[in-house]
Amino acid sequence: MSYEELLEASKKLESGLSNAESEKSLLESKVAQLQFRIDQMNRLLYGSKRERFIKDADENQMTLPFDIVEETAPEKQEETITYVRKKAKRVNHPGRMALPDHLPVKEIVIEPQEDTTGMKCIGKEVTDQLELVPARLFIKRYIRPKYIKPENEDTLTQTGVIAGLPVFPIEKGIAGPGLLAQIMIDKFVDHLPIYRQIERFKREGVKISSSTINGWQESISSLLWPLYETLKSRVLQQGYIQADETPIQVLDKTKQGKTHKGYYWIYHSPLEKTVFFDYQHGRSQKRPAELLKGFKGYLQTDGYVVYDLISKSKDITHLNCMAHARRKFEKALDYDKKRAEYAMEMFQKLYAIEARAREDELSATQRYELRLSEALPVLNELGKWIVQTYKEVIPKSPVGQAVAYCLPRWDNLLNYLHDGSLEIDNNRAENAIRPIALGRKNYLFAGSERGAQRAAMFYSFFATCKKNQVNPFDWLKKVLEIIPEHKVSKLHELLPQNLNL
Repeated sequence: MSYEELLEASKKLESGLSNAESEKSLLESKVAQLQFRIDQMNRLLYGSKRERFIKDADENQMTLPFDIVEETAPEKQEETITYVRKKAKRVNHPGRMALPDHLPVKEIVIEPQEDTTGMKCIGKEVTDQLELVPARLFIKRYIRPKYIKPENEDTLTQTGVIAGLPVFPIEKGIAGPGLLAQIMIDKFVDHLPIYRQIERFKREGVKISSSTINGWQESISSLLWPLYETLKSRVLQQGYIQADETPIQVLDKTKQGKTHKGYYWIYHSPLEKTVFFDYQHGRSQKRPAELLKGFKGYLQTDGYVVYDLISKSKDITHLNCMAHARRKFEKALDYDKKRAEYAMEMFQKLYAIEARAREDELSATQRYELRLSEALPVLNELGKWIVQTYKEVIPKSPVGQAVAYCLPRWDNLLNYLHDGSLEIDNNRAENAIRPIALGRKNYLFAGSERGAQRAAMFYSFFATCKKNQVNPFDWLKKVLEIIPEHKVSKLHELLPQNLNL
């Protein structure tokens, strides 16, 4: 074989080696990416959901291994040491939990068994015990006497006098407002499916069929629907809304035993502490775009592309969620610790500023000034690091995906600096979704799209109650008592944040 042939064969081998190394690198990258996805699935199924970050190393702590300087042992010397030990002062036990003052008290006086005739009472020992009487069904019977005038007693046409019945939530229905309110609270607040409630009624010796309860729910849903529309208008009129969505399985009437995936879209107003849930068949932009058509102000969301399309309106300032950006780096801690830890430390500084603002109860103006003086420099430094890191890392690596998520959304992530009333993340909206996640584990699916829409209404009311620290049972019971005769133009007075209980 000639020299030229050997040289050509050598070049082919080098080219083949280069291609093999390139293919190997690509396959290793794909393996790492798939392993990352498997690890995240295992974490989702079996691991901790917490995203708390604590840096392992202390800046002042030496790292191992380090050199140990051997020293010669000093000569042993004897000395006598005396000291005075102070006895630790015993900390008094805080005692039992203090019982609330608003609870009714049932007093039980226990006299001694001995004969106390002629004795003088010198005091009392009082012991409080927290007790419970299980909820009991009872019959509220309205008795209305009828009267006629004596002079009309013998006439054929008698005009009687009788009191009118109060207005009931369900006309001619046997269920009172307290029972109706409790059924809804059990289902949508305490996540107790209807069939379990029926079993509880049976223990009280009362048989109520599921069709009867469904009929009650349908009736009060129709009664409360105008109030639900009022809540929707109230939320969408605010200048700052947080939006999110979550899936719900809904029974498909066209396919026996099958379900389809619907979605609850949530719109939360942090300023007024109101929450509106809207059920839709899918996850397209059609419905949220329709609802937010006339909206003007700040819209805060996660990175779902639908919100990017909606926020193109000149009247909407789009805010992205800092918690979602942080979460991407938290997932990368086990794969690129140095880079991920740096990002997590920067996010930690931002959230420390927010925590200080809450603890000091700063006004919106004060929080705005604090963010500009302390948070903005941190964000500028983090933004430069994200741009540089994007150039250095593999795009499909966990850190690469994290910086790729932040880079196109960076301006939206910084928009919370515009006003001290804005939040750094979308967590308050996500917290309002949690009852739905708990409910899904109990009732599994909605029986129909109409049922899912009714559920969206009750979730809206009860989430607003929670935001305003209102007892949902007391609120719903009172609303059911007064809404049949309440003026439509004043329905806003019945919303949880406005109704006086």
